[in-house]
Amino acid sequence: MTAQATRGRPSRGSASLRHRLADRGIDAQLLMMVPAIVFILALFVYPFAYGFGLTLQPTEETVERWGGGIFANYLRFFGDAFTFESVWLTARLAIPAALLNVLVSIPLAIKLQHRFRGKRLLSTLLVLPITLGTVLTAQGLLIFAGRQGWLNQALINLGILDTPLELVHNYIGVLLSLIISGFPFAFLLISSYLSGIDPSLDRAARSLGAGWAQRFTKITLPLLAPGLATTFILTFVLAFSVFPSATLVGDPSGSTRVLAVVAYRFFGEQFDYPMASTVAIMMGLAELIVVAIVLFARSFLYKGSTGGKG
Repeated sequence: MTAQATRGRPSRGSASLRHRLADRGIDAQLLMMVPAIVFILALFVYPFAYGFGLTLQPTEETVERWGGGIFANYLRFFGDAFTFESVWLTARLAIPAALLNVLVSIPLAIKLQHRFRGKRLLSTLLVLPITLGTVLTAQGLLIFAGRQGWLNQALINLGILDTPLELVHNYIGVLLSLIISGFPFAFLLISSYLSGIDPSLDRAARSLGAGWAQRFTKITLPLLAPGLATTFILTFVLAFSVFPSATLVGDPSGSTRVLAVVAYRFFGEQFDYPMASTVAIMMGLAELIVVAIVLFARSFLYKGSTGGKG
């Protein structure tokens, strides 16, 4: 009987080990992380490592022209003005689009926190572009804002214009597409962050005589700042990887020669896979630099113990 009871109970040593591991957060629940770790390794770590490895295998032609041995692709990226300029062309599109989406979303999200007639309809219309996708958005822009589009035809028929506006197949067309496709994400994120701010803070400040501007700058904005930074980062990364819009409503050989277009040309037209991987790696590095700058700036916007609502 005593021997059976002893076999049924864990030994003192194994129980003590489990307790020590549990105190350090190591228990059976960690096994639930295995699928996520496998997913990350298979879809992120391995492709990144494989792509980075390709960048260190330049073609003989690249080595002969640019030198640098295994780093020839990187020397080519920084030395070739046609390729390196695409970093600026991409940032010139992504940063204004992300910034505008965040700034426009703030007042709309604040207004839609309150109840009023037509709130659901307005919310639906603001979020609707998220269902369209970049291709349908580009097609809509071509139909609406093209040289023969509804907007130009209406302005010419009304006598306001003599020649149609150039709103597509250039920088403006891609910027409009990025704003349309990125705004729903920014609006939904900021609305979510706003809902996490305790409304009693605003009511208390109002009872003390604080005006709308004071309540916004002293309460709402500091608490919302981390969320705004996160929203900017997500919309910026979305815009920085633009490809369909840059080709459908942009000028992929000129003002909208973004990094994704350059990478595709190396991959699909020149069959230079190592150089295409190099452009992709540098595109990720440029995104990380901007993200790091925004996160660093965020630390100056809110210094509370909880890190804000973001």
